[in-house]
Amino acid sequence: MINGSADVAVAGTPGPGLAEVKLYDVEGAAGAGRDLEGERIEGHIYFPEAQLQALGIQPTQVAGIKVRGDSMESTLADGDWVLVDLANRDIRQEGVFLLTVSGERRIKRVQRLAGGALYLISDNEHYQPEMIKPEQMREVEILGRCEVRIGRIS
Repeated sequence: MINGSADVAVAGTPGPGLAEVKLYDVEGAAGAGRDLEGERIEGHIYFPEAQLQALGIQPTQVAGIKVRGDSMESTLADGDWVLVDLANRDIRQEGVFLLTVSGERRIKRVQRLAGGALYLISDNEHYQPEMIKPEQMREVEILGRCEVRIGRIS
């Protein structure tokens, strides 16, 4: 997980009490819209609804997103999948979010600064943080909070 350390069970087939999570391999500004509607679904995985609810995630408001690039190394690796809580767009608490900036989708650590600016942070120290000034906020949309990491153990 990104937030916490609890294990979440995953199933490859549907069943009672399991929530279907659509998996999207979206990179950059793929698709016509800012949200995930209309994006090609790469596959599905199934999670126990009770476990998602225990994490505060509504089973109908979750999407799986494939991580691209190394900007979030050591938290997220290229090829990892993250479960994004599409209902949680609240950036008042720092966290890792899926967002669009000028139509480009990104996964970044987001900090809200005094005065309404945002600080977009890559966990990989080779990338510089980016400040989004209040007058640029119309170009930013928070799509959801990244809650669970699914990836290889190295």
